[in-house]
Amino acid sequence: MDFKQIVSHAKEYGFIYQSSEIYDTLAAVYDYGPNGVELKNNIKEYWWRSMVQRHENIVGIDAAIFMHPKTWKASGHVDAFNDPLIDNKDSKKRYRADVLIEEQIDKLEAKAEKEINKAAKRFGEQFDREQFVTTNDRVLRYHGEKEALARRLAEAMKKNNLEGLKQIIEDLQIACPESGSRNWTDVRQFNLMFSTQLGNIAGEEGKLYLRPETAQGIFVNFLNVQKTSRQKIPFGIAQIGKAFRNEIVARQFIFRMREFEQMEMQFFVRPGEEMEWYEYWKDLRIKWHRAIGTPQEKLRFHNHDNLAHYANAAVDIQFEFPFGFKELEGIHSRTDFDLASHQELSGKKLQFFDPELEKSYVPYVVETSIGCDRMFLAMLSQSLQEETVPDADGKESTRIVMKIHPAIAPIKCAILPLVKNKPELTEKAKAIFNDLKFFTQCQYDEKDAIGRRYRRQDAIGTPFCITVDFESLDDESVTIRDRDSLKQDRVHVSKIQDVLRDKINMESLLRSF
Repeated sequence: MDFKQIVSHAKEYGFIYQSSEIYDTLAAVYDYGPNGVELKNNIKEYWWRSMVQRHENIVGIDAAIFMHPKTWKASGHVDAFNDPLIDNKDSKKRYRADVLIEEQIDKLEAKAEKEINKAAKRFGEQFDREQFVTTNDRVLRYHGEKEALARRLAEAMKKNNLEGLKQIIEDLQIACPESGSRNWTDVRQFNLMFSTQLGNIAGEEGKLYLRPETAQGIFVNFLNVQKTSRQKIPFGIAQIGKAFRNEIVARQFIFRMREFEQMEMQFFVRPGEEMEWYEYWKDLRIKWHRAIGTPQEKLRFHNHDNLAHYANAAVDIQFEFPFGFKELEGIHSRTDFDLASHQELSGKKLQFFDPELEKSYVPYVVETSIGCDRMFLAMLSQSLQEETVPDADGKESTRIVMKIHPAIAPIKCAILPLVKNKPELTEKAKAIFNDLKFFTQCQYDEKDAIGRRYRRQDAIGTPFCITVDFESLDDESVTIRDRDSLKQDRVHVSKIQDVLRDKINMESLLRSF
């Protein structure tokens, strides 16, 4: 489905609302509706249990959003957490200079893919993609231009060369998407942190920041956690929490927002062993995504051309959103930058005494960081489908269905009396619902014809519908309909939980990778 359909579906079925809609909305801020909050909580539970429950050497914390201002000085955010901003003089619209250039890189990749797809259709099963990519003149030219432009962008970003960024925009003749004008201002830096005041005191002394990332709460608590949980290197600290960034251009629905939620884990290792663990977490994190049904072709690794100031290696797990492959999760080798910086500015030792090596050192860190909201959007994008299915009378009809993994579906099962105006059916269905609600997240629905109710549950991703019919009154059995296969099985009421447990239980998912 295209992106507009996904956004429309998200509102219509109670997943995502624009914030403060009755006041004409607040840009780039969104609220999660009844189905959205269930799905988001399930995604967070899947991540948390994968990190903390599955690993005896990973523990969790929940650090405060407000932190001492020196935290952000030590981390480099006060001085270096900037995006290159550029304005169009005619449209008065503001853009990130690097994003404008990255979009040109994406266009070159799209042109190459178009040539490849045309050839694949022409040659059919005999098509050799690798040979075509390495020999076709047009594809080679597009890939060459793309790589040269990516290197040029990375070099300008690394050197903070704002004039160089504008020169690239001028050389490529990039126009404002809004007005088509090429009348640009100079590029300048824009700090992304939101600031506020502590109490009623104005001035630098009372200045606080809304945290732009959750990782620093982990670093400043490194010793507290290590000592109280008696962990030894290597060990990790996980956290899920809100972060805030004053994005220049916040767009593409919930992909880039000013208030968002991160799921981060910092893994502390011996210096010199960081690359071994970096590869370990790359492998495990891609398996995590695959386990919930994300196809391999929808995922790819993308190494950073421009490393952050704290990293010696960095890679993104990119997902193919409707608007192209974009970052879903980052895996970074952060060296000892964070702990060493906090140690220096605070004057407090942040070291670990290693009994095997019989010496103290500042640990190195390997980070995995995924945006919960981006993961949510990836799940919507991947699972929402339009397909033709047979009706009960043998005819075909179109349905909108969310084929999301049952363990993270917002509603696990719906209990439906066959018809509404038969008290004996509704009473039986409500009794089943009142029993199952202690077992899992379920929903009772008696409005409209049964076919229409099936479609409504399909649209929110409910994996199983339990129908109570007139035979149920005699044989104490119900029909369980599978969302994906449309197969219907007759099951005794006493066996419902046994039939559903393995399919909707997160334990089975956690054991699968």
